[in-house]
Amino acid sequence: MRAKIGPSTLRDGGGAVIWDRTWSYSQIVWAFVFAALAVRVVCAALTPLAFDEALYWRYSKHLAAGFLDHPGMNPLMIRIGTSLFGDTSLGVRIMAILLALPATWAVWRAGALLFKSERIGATAALFFNLTLVVTVGSMLATSDQVVVTATCFLLFFLAKLNDTDRGEWWLAIGAAFGLGMFSKYTTAFFAVSMFAWLVLVPGRRKWLLSPWSWAGGLLALIIFSPVLIWNEQHHWASLVYQSNRMVVHTWTLRYLGELIASQIGLATPPVFVLGCIGLFWTLRRSTEPRSARVLVAAMILPIVAYFVWHSLHERVQGNWPEPLYPAFAIVAAVAAERARHEIGPMATLARWSELSAIPFGVLLAGAIYAQALFAPLHLGPKDPTARILGFGWRALASEIEQARVQAGAQAIITTDYKATGWLTFYLPSPTPVIEINQRIRWANEPAPDKRLLAGPLLYVCKNECPGLSNIRQKFSAVALLDTFTRRRGALSIDSYSVYRAAQANGPVLDAMYADLRDGWSE
Repeated sequence: MRAKIGPSTLRDGGGAVIWDRTWSYSQIVWAFVFAALAVRVVCAALTPLAFDEALYWRYSKHLAAGFLDHPGMNPLMIRIGTSLFGDTSLGVRIMAILLALPATWAVWRAGALLFKSERIGATAALFFNLTLVVTVGSMLATSDQVVVTATCFLLFFLAKLNDTDRGEWWLAIGAAFGLGMFSKYTTAFFAVSMFAWLVLVPGRRKWLLSPWSWAGGLLALIIFSPVLIWNEQHHWASLVYQSNRMVVHTWTLRYLGELIASQIGLATPPVFVLGCIGLFWTLRRSTEPRSARVLVAAMILPIVAYFVWHSLHERVQGNWPEPLYPAFAIVAAVAAERARHEIGPMATLARWSELSAIPFGVLLAGAIYAQALFAPLHLGPKDPTARILGFGWRALASEIEQARVQAGAQAIITTDYKATGWLTFYLPSPTPVIEINQRIRWANEPAPDKRLLAGPLLYVCKNECPGLSNIRQKFSAVALLDTFTRRRGALSIDSYSVYRAAQANGPVLDAMYADLRDGWSE
């Protein structure tokens, strides 16, 4: 199919074509992808860091295979970006933004291979770039974009295996799986996905005992092994931290609606509708190859099942299920393509969803970008762009720095990793910022100099200061110096109190693994 923009050709006096303005559908999709990426680069450069980004930026200064929150791939990506563009918002984010390009290519090729249609592949890539997973998620330097990219290539390599039936592709599958595990533990769900695919498709069961599949598994283990070694050396801290989330304390339905709403928003409603229709059609219809249908369904359903279960006892952050979206974009594209040849209410809904997908996705992304850059809507302290991003932190950090100098403190202490990351990034001086609890977060950094902790310290805490009682137990002299407000223009976002803490009664820092022993998972 060709899509024409303006006059199709320009000819000279002799009738020869000197300019052809006919663009293919694939070219239009790639033009959209690159234009959207350019917008994200600008927004990334002009907006302050989110608290998680500041945390991972600090992690990037002391690289290791593992950290409390996740394995070490995202800090490595940040380290590469800041080596190119410095310790700036763009430097922290540039690799996450650029990863969207190879991820898009992999989704495109996977969709085209699985369903034997370049149109489906191109549409899958387009839908993938309309989701907030890419439009917003790829603008933030968190572990999600890295693991989503690894998932895109895992799906592509599985599609190649499905298409060629050549066992060598298991090595690529193992590498993608291992890199995904090196990025975020959510990748483990795809082990269930691949096993289900092999068992449910008779023609694929031969791989269960093939040396190629086992070699791929061994390669994945080798790639992931540094993370396991780090965990073994640190009391299995990261695995304990994540597994604590699976502990059921009480059952509730209060979070299930939140999960569904967050995924509708993350996919954008038109793509969400298309994805659900496409998943339904791929599960019940036999017009597409069974192996392809089972594979894409298997890349979605185990993650969905787990997070539905998780939402019945604990809140699921909207970004946690993001690795399912490469496959989800493909089934959405299948729905859009099949709806052209179908009749009935479901096909009509799919056609309307396809028509609204681009304008809705562009307008939603544009609204988020505009709110982040200019805040045209006065949403108050609950404005997510003001609350999550570090607006006001540069001015706030300067005020805190002045208070530190006046108090004669050589270091700043906190009991909050969010404030720790933001302070480290935005302080105008290289003053050490030390979180005295949750010490396992900083296991890869050199221990703070004891001489810093012996003198007066500046304690910074947010709003009600829930950690203040801990500070009063550790120090005999604790005095409130001032309270500062983080602002974005006239909007007051939150407040931070500053205390002078002196005369330590004992060790200032908590034991490295104290929180893990107490079952801490937050």
